[in-house]
Amino acid sequence: MELTGLTIHELQGLLRRREVTAKQVLMAFLKRIAQVEGKIQAYMAVTGLEALRMASRLDRRRHAGEDAGPLAGIPLAIKDVICTQDVPTTCSSRILDGFIPPYDATVMRRLNQAGMVLLGKTNMDEFAMGSSTENSGYKVTRNPWDLDRVPGGSSGGSAAAVAADLCTAALGSDTGGSIRQPAAFCGIVGVKPTYGRVSRYGLVAFASSLDQIGPMTKDVRDAAILLGVIAGHDTCDSTSVNVPVPDYVAQLGREVTGLRIGIPKEYFIEGMDPEVETAIRAAINVLESLGAKAESISLPHTEYAVATYYLVATAEASSNLARYDAVKYGFRAREAKDLLSMYMKSRQNGFGAEVKRRIMLGTYALSAGYYDAYYLKALKVRTLIRKDFEDTFKRCEVILTPTAPTPAFRLGEKTADPLTMYLSDIFTISANLAGIPGVCLPCGFTRAGLPIGLQLLGKPFDEATLLQVAFAYEQATEWHRRKPPL
Repeated sequence: MELTGLTIHELQGLLRRREVTAKQVLMAFLKRIAQVEGKIQAYMAVTGLEALRMASRLDRRRHAGEDAGPLAGIPLAIKDVICTQDVPTTCSSRILDGFIPPYDATVMRRLNQAGMVLLGKTNMDEFAMGSSTENSGYKVTRNPWDLDRVPGGSSGGSAAAVAADLCTAALGSDTGGSIRQPAAFCGIVGVKPTYGRVSRYGLVAFASSLDQIGPMTKDVRDAAILLGVIAGHDTCDSTSVNVPVPDYVAQLGREVTGLRIGIPKEYFIEGMDPEVETAIRAAINVLESLGAKAESISLPHTEYAVATYYLVATAEASSNLARYDAVKYGFRAREAKDLLSMYMKSRQNGFGAEVKRRIMLGTYALSAGYYDAYYLKALKVRTLIRKDFEDTFKRCEVILTPTAPTPAFRLGEKTADPLTMYLSDIFTISANLAGIPGVCLPCGFTRAGLPIGLQLLGKPFDEATLLQVAFAYEQATEWHRRKPPL
């Protein structure tokens, strides 16, 4: 039995029955990382010594008969955009070289209280700006299914680590699809919760009105377990919403008979990979065979989503990233002769090309004379996109779409053309603009053996229904059981 290939719920059973110890589980993962990480490059840092101390403490507590928590002994990886006390958090950017947070993000506190073992921090597109993890300031992560292809982004390190069995599960962040798109590319499950469902306290901001933390797991049950741990109101986050968190796991087994699923025509576009469309159509047939009712719908403002997103997100990034001035922490240029040149040289050398591009785009959109023409208009269109979803959810409970128009593309294939790269997220960004939840799960493979992802979108704070539908589909298929040929 390979411990590294097991899910959270499978490991929970072994640990509770004392068939294995937390230390044995951890050592299996550290061995796997030593064997495979050199090929994948999923981690920014592996916290082996501290993980060993944590696993030993958990074993002692369990031996003493204590309840160590629902995730006791489960090794998890955390995207390097989430603050971890006493563990470096760089956002895969040189501008944060050497930064060690003095506090834990709220999600980290909740995971620690649940007994998880932190394996390490995962690589990402710098400040979560990218769709391929090629924008990291340190390394390029590779897709476990094909080492010449990208794992998606910006949570590519987390997705690759889960798919390659380098952790049991991971946390990512999703600003425009950064959990769901890499989940699709790597053949795993990814959840973008409703905006306000999971605290953003301690999440280094890219675009504050769009960012959300969510789980990336090997199956839907694990996603339900992990979401249940991290969700809930937090007074440290003013955007956190005080609504009850249901027992997601308890609701997984409900039938989908009679449930209405909307299929938006705007998500089946010219240029979409035919193998992706075939897999999505087949997934619709599976859900219909389970009793769900699929019907065609329209989300008419979808065509404006990419332009709207890249105005709203870059404007917020321009403001959020102004704090990196090389004065208080992180990278500082040594050759500067005065304060102004220190600011300029540090930001010039510390930020990568994509981050600088987005800062400049956002600064331009917010500048005098252009605010009304660009940013304000984008906010109005965002309202129309949100209303499209509100109107549609009066007719159906769930919306079903492809997660991405293509499977994982080759490394370097889109780096020279930013617009082509931005269009990789064309099916995911609307959910962030509207603040609604989304789930991605595997629904097939191409002839070349690359995973294809199915996206389910739901009503605000109705993650339970999304997970219910995803679980029903998963139980009727075998796609989630496949492993990359590493």
